[in-house]
Amino acid sequence: MIRTGLNRLATKAPRSATRLAGSRNGARNGRIGVTPRVEVRSFAKAAGGGNKKSASSGSSTAPGVKAGATGQVTQVIGAVVDVSFPAGQLPEINNALEVQGTDYRLVLEVALHIGENTVRTIAMDGTDGLKRGQPVLDTGAPITVPV
Repeated sequence: MIRTGLNRLATKAPRSATRLAGSRNGARNGRIGVTPRVEVRSFAKAAGGGNKKSASSGSSTAPGVKAGATGQVTQVIGAVVDVSFPAGQLPEINNALEVQGTDYRLVLEVALHIGENTVRTIAMDGTDGLKRGQPVLDTGAPITVPV
């Protein structure tokens, strides 16, 4: 086992810290052997919305946001692509976008809203030949993979 200086500094902690961090399974000689408790909640459940979908549309888009909104590529830096959309039609984070006008299917995933009706995306394939002004279609849903 490799011990670093940071591990030596954090070998002892007050009992209250171990109670907050998790169970003390495997603790020996006052060292913390913490098994972290991880709880995963979706934002909708935390806000009290559950996994309910709109009965009328059946899509997972926010109210007032249209699936199928079309934007334009504004900047390409390697696998990072910035896309601007018309006012009020900004896609949600994690939505899949499809670049139109390419020889292959290029899917982008929204990673960040950077303001001025622009989103920063990550390309799921190569961006060779991608240029500013190319149309991009919002699918209105995250990337899905058949299992």
